[in-house]
Amino acid sequence: MKTTFTAAILLGTAFSAHAGETVVKVGFCARTITSAAAPFAIAMKRGWYGKAGLKVQLVPVPGSTDCVKLVATGDLPWSLPSIEPIPAARQQGVKAKIFYTAYQGNIYGIAVLKESAIRSVKDLKGKKIGVASMGSAGVPVARGILAMNGLDPDNDAQIVVVGEAAQAAALIRGGQVQALSLYDTQYALVESAGQPVRLLDSGPVARFPSNGFFALEETVKKDRARAVALTQGYAMGTVFAMANPEAAVKILYDVYPQTKPSGKTDEQALRDDVKTLLARAEHWKLEAGGVKRWGESSIKDFDAYEDFLLKWGVIKQKVPATDLVTNDLLDAINQFDADKIANEARAYR
Repeated sequence: MKTTFTAAILLGTAFSAHAGETVVKVGFCARTITSAAAPFAIAMKRGWYGKAGLKVQLVPVPGSTDCVKLVATGDLPWSLPSIEPIPAARQQGVKAKIFYTAYQGNIYGIAVLKESAIRSVKDLKGKKIGVASMGSAGVPVARGILAMNGLDPDNDAQIVVVGEAAQAAALIRGGQVQALSLYDTQYALVESAGQPVRLLDSGPVARFPSNGFFALEETVKKDRARAVALTQGYAMGTVFAMANPEAAVKILYDVYPQTKPSGKTDEQALRDDVKTLLARAEHWKLEAGGVKRWGESSIKDFDAYEDFLLKWGVIKQKVPATDLVTNDLLDAINQFDADKIANEARAYR
């Protein structure tokens, strides 16, 4: 039986597809859709998903832990979580993997007010750290960073929920929390809400990979063509967005009108959301993960991240990195001309 939470998510996002299209639900591991969804919007607007017979439906989910659970229970076929909850799921018998790494650099980190007297992670002793939700990967990442710096995550700092964007900005500005454990686009949104923040040194975490497309192994095997079309469209949308961020945001507003901020001029809204998109684009880059192909998972980097998570008590047991990620679909996914798409993007009006 589905939980009320699950049923509400799935019922609240229903819509109909055009004839010949299959609705494909993807867990978007945040409470709200932001400019990080631009690659999906571009693939829809440019007709790439339509040509593949797909109608992609993003389902906002509070965090990566919930994204993994919903795939594990079969409530969602695909989601886009970060790696931290996956080893535990694998140990519990969930046979699922990331088959396309979307963010080659780690999007998470701990930030404080720009003018804060807190200069290092060690200064967070006795402080409150805000996360988007307790299901967010911001929780295990914060715990790992605290432990790495000699603090006890259970006793030396308190992790509390502050929500996203303007709400998080208001709570750190008002002193209800002294730090945030969010991620790149959320920090850009916090700054757009008028609150400058400063990232603390997270050591090796910044170089580790982050979110990727996640599904049960049997789903990928059964729906291989759909998995390829879903991620190829996303990859093409990523190339387009990086080549023309302003056009990407305008397309995002067209496909997801709810993402356009209210209470701002069109120029200010566009400027702020381009900034948010550029924050994520730094982690889309292949160079961030030292890889050559879109969606490629660096086995050694995932292995090193697991070592970090295990060392600092975020996970209890390590599983082989090849049980977490696979590159089996990459040859098919990368059958597109990235230079051609980038040129089309630069000419797009």
